[in-house]
Amino acid sequence: MRRWPVVMSSCNGTPRKRHVLILDDDVSLAWSLKQTLERRGYEATIVPEGKLALKFVSEHTLDAVVCDLEVIHLEGDLLHATVERSNPSLAQRFIFITGADDIPRFEKFADLAELSVLHKPIEVEALVGEIVRVAERV
Repeated sequence: MRRWPVVMSSCNGTPRKRHVLILDDDVSLAWSLKQTLERRGYEATIVPEGKLALKFVSEHTLDAVVCDLEVIHLEGDLLHATVERSNPSLAQRFIFITGADDIPRFEKFADLAELSVLHKPIEVEALVGEIVRVAERV
């Protein structure tokens, strides 16, 4: 498995861990993903709903966003569209997760945006691989 540097230099030259936002209202899944990423040396933050996530992404430097497509107060595709207007670089580093098999609106969105969608249950290695891939876009 390919590894990417977990520690990067910030704009002032001090080291920082790669930071991943986990946006999912499934608390047990979010905590499991957070613990897994932290064991691998990442900083991981959980935000359980869309409006809070929008505020968080505007205030923090992130290397990747793991986002459930169906989350309360601002669904994943709408959050992505909002972030794309204010931070297009971050919008390219979204990884979507979903428990739904067939929601045409989301399928069309993911195809048009050329973003990854992983289906629950999430395979940890597949998720980490996607984080590595999108983080290269920093």
